[in-house]
Amino acid sequence: MKKQAFNPYLPSWEYVPDGEPYVFGDRVYVYGSHDMYNGHVFCLGDYVCWSAPVDKLGEWRYEGVIYQKTQDPLNQAGRMCLYAPDVTVGPDGRYYLYYVLDKVSVVSVAVADRPEGPYAFYGYVKDCNGQRIGERPGDEPQFDPGVLTEGDKTYLYTGFCQKDDTSRHGSMVMVLDKDMLTVIQEPVFVVPSGSYSKGTGFEGHEFFEASSIRKRHGKYYFVYSSVVMHELCYAVSDNPLSGFTYGGVIVSNCDIGIDSYKPATKPAAYGANNHGSIIEINGDWYIFYHRHTNNTWYSRQGCAEKLQFDGDRIIQAEITSCGLNGDPLVGEGEYPAYIACNIFSDKEQMYVGGIGHPYIMQDGADGDRTPGYITAISDASIIGFKYFDCKNLSAIGIKTRAYAKGEFHIKTAWDGEVLGCIPIENSNIWEYREADVRILDGVHAIYLEYVGTGAPDLLSINLKTSN
Repeated sequence: MKKQAFNPYLPSWEYVPDGEPYVFGDRVYVYGSHDMYNGHVFCLGDYVCWSAPVDKLGEWRYEGVIYQKTQDPLNQAGRMCLYAPDVTVGPDGRYYLYYVLDKVSVVSVAVADRPEGPYAFYGYVKDCNGQRIGERPGDEPQFDPGVLTEGDKTYLYTGFCQKDDTSRHGSMVMVLDKDMLTVIQEPVFVVPSGSYSKGTGFEGHEFFEASSIRKRHGKYYFVYSSVVMHELCYAVSDNPLSGFTYGGVIVSNCDIGIDSYKPATKPAAYGANNHGSIIEINGDWYIFYHRHTNNTWYSRQGCAEKLQFDGDRIIQAEITSCGLNGDPLVGEGEYPAYIACNIFSDKEQMYVGGIGHPYIMQDGADGDRTPGYITAISDASIIGFKYFDCKNLSAIGIKTRAYAKGEFHIKTAWDGEVLGCIPIENSNIWEYREADVRILDGVHAIYLEYVGTGAPDLLSINLKTSN
């Protein structure tokens, strides 16, 4: 039986945000920055790569470290971090990795013969006089490169714009020659920052960071993180260098804008910054994005959702537990709690980092292959899993621990009827308890609402059938 895919799509102990997915051959590869569990800042790790067969998106393979931060001549001491990269195939058939270090303002490039590397330092993006872009008088800082190669030309998009910073104009694009380094068309701005958006159609969703570019049906889709941070938006044009018009929101990592199961303005998870892109895999389109764990901005994990289009328009995707699975999860068996897509409490908050809010964490240190779980669950906390294809569901069980006394109420909607109750009590070890439940056959969300004292941890949920 094909292994199911979940969100996050990588193991719970891996933290690869800013995902840029590509299909090379019969595999999908994801490139991103590399956070650490319990890290104190973004992107502390070297670049790693994961890949999966295009027809088995639940079977991810670790390709190893593909590029070390100290390989860049500007960072031989390792004092700078590798921010979000992107990859493109050059006219020569080699793979080029573009990135920016966190304390400089130039775009670095590495190259490899295979998509999984290893990559070797290649050079810096420069003008025809050899001056590095980002260091010349009048240049705006380079950040979060996104690249697309067509023929002998590569389109390079960069930029970072705080909302009220009048010195930053938006995301810019420049054209590189076939050497993949030399600018043959100087940067022009394609999507405005918050200071320059009046009358453009981008108001309220102006460019912040995370430039990414894809092509679909002859249209260029510019994917970016807006000034509200938790959302990935897009703009569309017939020309990679101009004419981009605002399209809408693709995904929000707290589900703002989705009103199918809650009010559109209600956050159903604790969000923060976002970065990712769209990709076609086996005829279906997906959005890759990231979520936040450990009640911090600095331990992010990659997620994905299937997309629907209405002509050229992307319909905003709802965040789920199944993601790349494409279909609902089988409504039977034990599932790890860390695949929960809705985690919130009665103290409504959009951004991660609050006190007394449940969140995903792991035991041990970064790199320890221990399963994630949900901690700091308090009275009125809600944990949601979406979606399961339920048939003959007769009981639901959970594994919990910690000092607490109360019960978990089982529901199929976060504000719905209580269908069963699972009592818990103080324990230093993981203990399993279950309750009989009757849920009609069909596709359902499963929600657990805690009512009680203390702060239990949740390791897993088990769906049992009467078969």
